[in-house]
Amino acid sequence: MPVSTSHWGSFEAEIRDGKLVRTRPFRNDANPSPLTDVVPDAVYAQSRVRAPAVRESWLRTRGKAGGAERGSERFVEVDWETALDLVAEELGRVRGDHGAEAIFGGSYGWSSAGRLHHARTLLHRMLHAGGGCVGQVTNYSYAAGMIILPHIVGNADPVAGRMTDWRAIVENAELMVFFGGINRRNFQVSSGGFGEHSSEGWLEKARQAGVNMIAVGPDRLDAAPDLGATWLPIRPNTDTALMLALSATLLTEGLHDRAFLAKYCVGFDQYAAYLTGEEDGVSKDADWAEGITGIAAAEIRELARRMASSRTMLTAAWSLQRADHGEQPYWALVALAAMLGQIGSPGCGFGFGYGSINGRGSPRRPVPSPSMSAGRNPLGFAIPVARVSDLLLQPGRTIDFNGKPMTFPDIRLIYWAGGNPFHHHQDLQRLTAAFRRPQTVIVNEIWWTATAKHADIVLPATTAFERNDIGASPADRYIMAMPQLIDPVGQARNDFDIFGDISDRLGYRAAFDEGRNEFEWLRHMYGAFRENAARQNVQAPPFERFWEDGWFDVPPPDTGWTAYADFRADPVSSPLGTPSGRIEIVSDRIASFGYADCGAHPRWMEPREWFGAPAASRYPLHLISNQPATRLHSQLDNTPLADAARIDGREPVRMNTDDAAKRGLKSGDVVELYNDRGRCLAGLIATDDLLPGVVQLATGAWYDVTTTAEGLLETHGNPNILTDDHGTSRLAQGPSPMSTLVEVRRFEGILPRVRAFDAPVET
Repeated sequence: MPVSTSHWGSFEAEIRDGKLVRTRPFRNDANPSPLTDVVPDAVYAQSRVRAPAVRESWLRTRGKAGGAERGSERFVEVDWETALDLVAEELGRVRGDHGAEAIFGGSYGWSSAGRLHHARTLLHRMLHAGGGCVGQVTNYSYAAGMIILPHIVGNADPVAGRMTDWRAIVENAELMVFFGGINRRNFQVSSGGFGEHSSEGWLEKARQAGVNMIAVGPDRLDAAPDLGATWLPIRPNTDTALMLALSATLLTEGLHDRAFLAKYCVGFDQYAAYLTGEEDGVSKDADWAEGITGIAAAEIRELARRMASSRTMLTAAWSLQRADHGEQPYWALVALAAMLGQIGSPGCGFGFGYGSINGRGSPRRPVPSPSMSAGRNPLGFAIPVARVSDLLLQPGRTIDFNGKPMTFPDIRLIYWAGGNPFHHHQDLQRLTAAFRRPQTVIVNEIWWTATAKHADIVLPATTAFERNDIGASPADRYIMAMPQLIDPVGQARNDFDIFGDISDRLGYRAAFDEGRNEFEWLRHMYGAFRENAARQNVQAPPFERFWEDGWFDVPPPDTGWTAYADFRADPVSSPLGTPSGRIEIVSDRIASFGYADCGAHPRWMEPREWFGAPAASRYPLHLISNQPATRLHSQLDNTPLADAARIDGREPVRMNTDDAAKRGLKSGDVVELYNDRGRCLAGLIATDDLLPGVVQLATGAWYDVTTTAEGLLETHGNPNILTDDHGTSRLAQGPSPMSTLVEVRRFEGILPRVRAFDAPVET
């Protein structure tokens, strides 16, 4: 059987009469995910976009009717030639009348897997070849980390690149502390396509080696209890306060490494003045932190002593920085690791995301994966990814971003391919208003997601299994061949061909495809990979052999690798990329920006919404909107696996048992979560695994709203109807959905039908 891959792992495909009927786990994957089992269900889902379609009033008036009905209006199917002509005409018109700055090339990295047919790359490549577009930088996963870390340690590798690997940790560390927890459901997925679910095995090796693990978080399930990890319950959004108190304990008890701080860091004396209260009159000691975090002061002091007496690796989940002042926990964690003095020591120090996605920290040679380039954007302008609604709603507004002002242009056309902002983004009622403002919205999409329903022109795209590609993840050692398994469903076409034909109509096809077809590009990309591998003494087979075998396994390195080992050995010859060349516990550069919400060093700043906020008197429950177990973000939500987890067709929400009892609620009830931004329905699960005052509702339920007497109601369980759309700070402008307060009550009345998977097409 042919082998293919996806964001949730590789599999062997059973094809019968030209149809994908079944998948079996990849033979080399010891911990396969059940998500691969429902690949056929997703491929043939009723929600597939079967043909090019145009919103009815837009087609009738060519956009003059406006966008007020986007998201609620029916579509009319048209042939491909008509659809491509309309797209090319709109791109040409807007570029000619308003310039490239009026075109927004919206996309996100979690499109379908594969490195050639990567929707974001191909969209931008096409728009760049025609003169450019407004693009996006950073991401929804770790935006604040991407911006703050280069100021502290010189680059974003600790969150986005190579990090201390598991072999080094297993062989050397004694203690590993996971701020934000470690939930194994996250190990089901990794971007790009991969061969093995490796993180599960490395966690088990760490347990067997005697590495003690502590998981800090509000949810017991984030403590991997079967691995022997200790759960340290903490109130949401207070990890920074805990890290400060741990640091203060090290300082006052003389447990900090003075020599390391003097040789490898800058600014510690100023930071110490903040920790002791000399700077602001408030000592950040364990007693102070107990009132904020809910963790006993004695436990905080004991943990600090244990860190200092052990070979310690500190890590924080990506989720911690998706909150108000999300830069602070990452900065505070680096400072804490520096005070321990173990950065660069084998298997010790710090890193981010070990518990957030499969493959983070898996031993891998630094061989670049096959890739396609988006090319240079002639416009040279990109917004922080989470500021989409601001861009669309507030043309002419100037914001701060990473030390520079940025003024939003007036967007007249959105072209979106890859990703689903009506899953990723916050305050979806605001995003709906934003999507209704431009003259034209074009979307390439596989299924009738909410993003497709909020478009004017929808072009049906293939899944990864209806085209040829190469799968690869920077966190995995496998390079996977992805041969086309089946003919495209309906009239779907791959993004490479769609963008090639649009480029042809606009007169720059050669700049887009460089004269290569799909297979010629695969050979070219693999050839570049093979050359890079050879420079690392890795002999990859010729393309024909690779394609026949189905995969190539890059041999793992012979020894474990520790980040900052060279820096520790000689900070003069191996300096960091910071202004000082050292770890900047205090950053004069950030201080020079003058941001009140991100100053010169890590500090505790109360979130807008948390248990200590005034809003908690009305909305006393803190909402955790984490990643789901039954899908990847919103992908696979239209499959039986996701449906089986629902309660009365709604996404399950978990609540502490006592909190449920106080509200007269029980497991199985359909409840309404609400705050000033919106309302949504969910099915209740009462549990003792959550801290009191915390509710957990996973992201990814396809957005579906209906109008009631009280206003709009999200019927399916999408938490981003409730989250606030504001930046983490003026520095990073990242998303902050984890700072959200709500209340919960039983839903009374007739349950509305969920229409999320209905196709809005005239038949």
